Amino acid sequence: MNTDARSAAFDFHGYRVVVAGGSRGIGRSIALGFAAAGAAVSVCARGAAALEETRQALTAHGVPAHAQSCDLADAGAIDAYVANAAAALGGIDVLVNNASGYGFDDSDEGWLAGFNVDLMAAVRASRAALPHLTASAHGCILHTGSIAAFRPRASGAAYAAVKAALSQYTTSQALALAEQRIRVNAIAPGSIAFPDGLWERRRLERPELYRATLAKIPFGRFGKPEEIAHAALFLASPWAGWITGQTLVVDGGQMLNG
Repeated sequence: MNTDARSAAFDFHGYRVVVAGGSRGIGRSIALGFAAAGAAVSVCARGAAALEETRQALTAHGVPAHAQSCDLADAGAIDAYVANAAAALGGIDVLVNNASGYGFDDSDEGWLAGFNVDLMAAVRASRAALPHLTASAHGCILHTGSIAAFRPRASGAAYAAVKAALSQYTTSQALALAEQRIRVNAIAPGSIAFPDGLWERRRLERPELYRATLAKIPFGRFGKPEEIAHAALFLASPWAGWITGQTLVVDGGQMLNG
């Protein structure tokens, strides 16, 4: 089932949704899913061309759309983006923190890439959006984590550690914001494939790793970005109104095989 058809199960008319890291892959699918369900949507990323293409795809759904280039490793840039997104949309009801620095190697640069983008960008965007979320009747924050957070890894320890920190932040943030009736949840995707994405590059550059990973997925295929978008729509909807502080694994059973 495509994203538009699945989005029809939800009604987000009147919602204002901000997707940090929303020009490609999972973030783009989440943004388009909300737009198809009637929400006004803002996206940010670094690449101007992909942002403009995504903005046009959002407006094709007949909803207000805003896009802005933003380096999510830059605290000042995040503050400016969130302020501009709130002004363009007339407020913020849902914040989706989706960006990743893909810090896999064990160098200081690898650790800092993940820390600054996967973790601190989520902290900073949440902080900047909080006044708007507090004023909303639907305040909700969603973080994109990873199943890498839940098991030891022989490689990519930096990425796994930062995603584990994001899962812990999700629970603490949910507790801290519950009094303000702001729900906070995370989605932990398994291996997701899309054009020019990480797993498409690994298919070409490291075919043995690609095949070994595929063999661990009981459903026999990599996930699709829209399958993560479906989970995001559910968690942001009134159907999940009693769910907060959780990390939802969406992996086709990949974690069942270790």
